[in-house]
Amino acid sequence: MKQNWTIKGLVLLVVFQMAVLAAEYLNAVYPLWTGQEIILKVVPIDPRSLFRGNYARLNYDISRIKLPEEAALKLPRHGEIVYVSLKPDKDGIHTYAGAGYEKPSEGLFLRGRISTNMRGEIGPFGVRYGIEAYFAPKEKALALEKQLRSGGIARIMVAANGKATLKNINGY
Repeated sequence: MKQNWTIKGLVLLVVFQMAVLAAEYLNAVYPLWTGQEIILKVVPIDPRSLFRGNYARLNYDISRIKLPEEAALKLPRHGEIVYVSLKPDKDGIHTYAGAGYEKPSEGLFLRGRISTNMRGEIGPFGVRYGIEAYFAPKEKALALEKQLRSGGIARIMVAANGKATLKNINGY
């Protein structure tokens, strides 16, 4: 009888672990399935690390923002959620249109987190959206590094809640 409960417990544990992994995967890819595609301008940064492998580290024009005066009255803390509104320019590249601590009721926006430690400054603030790294095989990463030296374009899929996933960069 005790062995029967042990087996049931182990099976339940394995099923639970698989469910957690499946939830993590679905959370990462659902913007690709349900999101709206936007285009962002990429600011080049040194894309290699001996510790993390072959990847391109990406930065965007919207990675440093200045909060509007009404939002800047409350200085953000490191890791605090911020919503950055976007608008397309004449070339179809999305640019900064405003930011705040409350989720916008309409329009296109990205959900990010303040990534800069604040010491009483009013801005600009660093923001991370979870789309700052693109992992690729070594040859692809080196080719992308060369291309990004003169800038680049990233295609991002944005879900209705502002979660973003990198679709491709410069066609990769």
